[in-house]
Amino acid sequence: METNHPTIIGSAADSQRTLYPYVTGSSVVAIKYKDGILMAADMGGSYGSTLRYKSVERLKPIGKHSLLGASGEISDFQEILRYLDELILYDNMWDDGNSLGPKEVHNYLTRVMYNRRNKFNPLWNSLVLGGVKKGQKYLGMVNMIGINFEDNHVATGLGNHLARPILRDEWHENLTFEEGVKLLEKCMRVLLYRDTSAVNKIQIAKITEEGTILFSPFSLKTFWSFSAFQNPTVGAEGSW
Repeated sequence: METNHPTIIGSAADSQRTLYPYVTGSSVVAIKYKDGILMAADMGGSYGSTLRYKSVERLKPIGKHSLLGASGEISDFQEILRYLDELILYDNMWDDGNSLGPKEVHNYLTRVMYNRRNKFNPLWNSLVLGGVKKGQKYLGMVNMIGINFEDNHVATGLGNHLARPILRDEWHENLTFEEGVKLLEKCMRVLLYRDTSAVNKIQIAKITEEGTILFSPFSLKTFWSFSAFQNPTVGAEGSW
């Protein structure tokens, strides 16, 4: 005879968590330049270690003043975009002549990520949020457990280890658009060489006081005949 009494253990459907990210995007790199913010990411989506998808857009404009880039789980990024759509819609409904700036959107994202972390149900993303409002440039990031900061240049994923040293050496506050793009291309090329989940299909976006522009994807010129690439273990002690 069946009973409807709850069990002590409960069913598997009682609690659902993202235990492991399935389809993920790699690094996002962003910098301030003379007129605003520049952001770059590749368009790969990896299913585990398989580069399954080659046209995943991970740079999205948010409202009038902000630009968002994400690495990590793509479905969680889509959920975050849904949250932000609701936030911007609610803000527009006030019709008070004001709109959320990048600092406010970044603060909102830090609270969302930290809140989900405290519920042991994190959104598996690292987010970069940049924008311009009333002449003030803003650039910050937040990771999946809510750690956040703002800086003149930021990067997520492996870019935090490989791109940031380049940016520390070569970034300056008076970069032109062309110089900024060239610097981002240099960072993305290094990541393409060293990151197995990177793909040679890059998208760059900029946001200024006039608005956001997402440029068409392109491929970087590469050179794979470096001796260290061809014979990576030459001279290494104990190598096969």
